[in-house]
Order: sequence, then structure tokens, then C-alpha cells
Amino acid sequence: MSKSPAIRELKVLFSQVTNEKDPLFTEYADDPRAGVQQLMTTTRHRLTKLASEKRAFEQRFFYERQCRKQGHHLIAGIDEVGRGPLAGPVVSCAIILPDDFDVIEVNDSKQLSDHQREILYPQILDQAIAVGIGMASAQQIDQLNIYQATRVAMLEAVNQLRTQPDQLLIDAMQIDSSIPQLKLIHGDAKSVSIGAASIIAKVFRDHLMQSYDVLYPGYEFAHNAGYGTKAHLQGLADLGPSKIHRRTFAPVSNYFK
Repeated sequence: MSKSPAIRELKVLFSQVTNEKDPLFTEYADDPRAGVQQLMTTTRHRLTKLASEKRAFEQRFFYERQCRKQGHHLIAGIDEVGRGPLAGPVVSCAIILPDDFDVIEVNDSKQLSDHQREILYPQILDQAIAVGIGMASAQQIDQLNIYQATRVAMLEAVNQLRTQPDQLLIDAMQIDSSIPQLKLIHGDAKSVSIGAASIIAKVFRDHLMQSYDVLYPGYEFAHNAGYGTKAHLQGLADLGPSKIHRRTFAPVSNYFK
């Protein structure tokens, strides 16, 4: 009789299982070792969670499927990040995903950790048909107001796409474009395309603020992305506003009275 594989070897085998009909479950169903039975239970839980994630992912393709039924095939999801910080630009992303896009972890960037976003960033870019980035500087924000500056950044992101879309899905906004657009409240959690745009915009802006931390040290931009944390406010008190601070945003505005 051949010797049964060690549990550590079975862990490798079960880690590769992708559905509950895998013959491994039948083969080791009567294995008396508690560790093997626990391994199968853990694997089933993993598969159940994966199936749930896949269903949710498919649901987030609802609006894209509806648009395709209407004859639109180049659908751009659009989102922005950076409306609330005291410093730095507002950044928008427009992204066109293929029909067979399969990065199921893509969701509203706010529901993901920094580490998860960094992992998903290159995966999204690798599959995307086209990606455009738009920005409105702190000066533009001060001149236009944050709402209008966001619309400018979104339109720029669309114009930066190397393949022009025939439908826009936008998170809670409308822009000055002749392309048909659908405004979705909480769109980053409802649409895979908008969710992907939110991740790209967030990671892009975080990297940008890290570079600004080198140019304008003392505000901890690499750690707060321009938001008004205690360390940022202390830097503001010690150094005054930098060139990328938003002069119309309190408490930065207090330094220009």
C-alpha cells in the first residue's frame, strides 16, 4: 500500500482546487487524519467565498451589459480622487475595460487597503483597453471651486484616452462631453469600470503625493496624501502653505487673510 501524502503536500494540492467537484474531495473524504479533514473544510470555505465574490463581480457588470445591449461597446468608467485634501490636485481616471475583464477583486477603492490597491493597479492596467488620467491643480481648484475642477479633470481623463469611448459611466457627476453618459450615485461600488477607475486614480494620486513629499518636505504628504492629519497641520503651522496647498480650503485660507 502506498503511503498517504503528508498534510503539507496536500495543502499544496488543495490550494490549487478551483471547484467543489474536484476529485481530491472524494479521494480524501475518508482520510482519518483530523488535519486532512480540516484542510478540506477550509478549502470548501475558500471556494464558497470565491463563488460569492464572483457573483458580486458579475453583478457589478450590470450597467456595462445594459450599455452593450444598447449598442455601446467602448464603455469608459470615470472616477476621481482628492476632492477633500488641503493640498495637491484632484485626479480623475477614465478607463475602458474589455468584455472579458476578470480581476474579480476590483471594487470601490475606498473598500480596499493600500496594499490591495497596489496589487490591483498593474493587473487592471495590464487588461485595460485604454486608460486616461486627468488632473486639476490646486490653483485650478482655487479658481474654479472643487466641483468644477473635478469636472475639468474628468473631461481631461476622457480626452486622454487613446481609444475614444461611445458611452461614459461616471461616479455621481456629469461632464461637458457629447459622448452619452450615465451618472451613477456610488458608482464605484456598482460598476466594475468605475471601480477600476477609482483604484487607478487613487494609486496614481498617492504616488504623486509621495513625490510631492520629496519636493515639499515637512507636511508628511507621503503618509496623508494631502489630507488634514495632525502631522500635516503641524507642518502647515511650522512652514506655512506650500505651492500645492489649496488657498481656498480652511485652515489653509487662514494664512492668506
